[in-house]
Amino acid sequence: MKALIIVPTYNERENLEELVRRIFDKQLPIEVLIVDDNSPDGTGALADEMAARDPRVHVMHRAGKMGLGSAYVAGFKWALARDYEAVFEMDADFSHSPDSLVDFLRELEHADLVLGSRYLHGVTVVNWPLSRLILSYTANLYSRVITGMPVKDLTGGFKCFRRQVLEAIDLDRVRSDGYAFQIEINFKAWRKGFRIQEIPILFVDRRAGVSKMSRRIVREAAWMVWRLRLLDLLGAL
Repeated sequence: MKALIIVPTYNERENLEELVRRIFDKQLPIEVLIVDDNSPDGTGALADEMAARDPRVHVMHRAGKMGLGSAYVAGFKWALARDYEAVFEMDADFSHSPDSLVDFLRELEHADLVLGSRYLHGVTVVNWPLSRLILSYTANLYSRVITGMPVKDLTGGFKCFRRQVLEAIDLDRVRSDGYAFQIEINFKAWRKGFRIQEIPILFVDRRAGVSKMSRRIVREAAWMVWRLRLLDLLGAL
């Protein structure tokens, strides 16, 4: 199953080269698309150098910092225009381990969307402050209650789609970002009847660079779940 990993970047020069090397070390039928938002630290230029050396690396340059959600949507459209059968979301900061990639592809043999879960068997998060962990855990509980989705980790960003899932979602109507983007995509896939499978992952807080989390992202997610529920009731998803 030919797969593409979409890796959005903004100031990830310290992490990018080693991450891609570790992905390819797994010897899987996987290519990488780096979606760079004009990183001031030269991440985009480094990505171009990597692509020049390895045809499995692709680069998309965007004009500025436009957000995680729109980066993934752009990556999804790029993948759908080509012959990839599976599409991953993955962070550039090593919070998502390449060691889990084989597990995703194995589960995708009998699922349509595989979610890497931090809360499937207890809590598998390393190096987060307690306040961040409580925020994430309660955000997931809140989202499950409002949306009704039978998923332990709705806001995680390590996942793999069959291309049919992305083809069925109207990507032009996806407007959210951050946590809200993950919830929206999961919810739309679930309501369309696709098979969702969670697998446990070990989530390790970034080892280099600066977190992109903000209060705006949290507020957007809190509102998004109600919006999704309303649109679903109106048949307007």
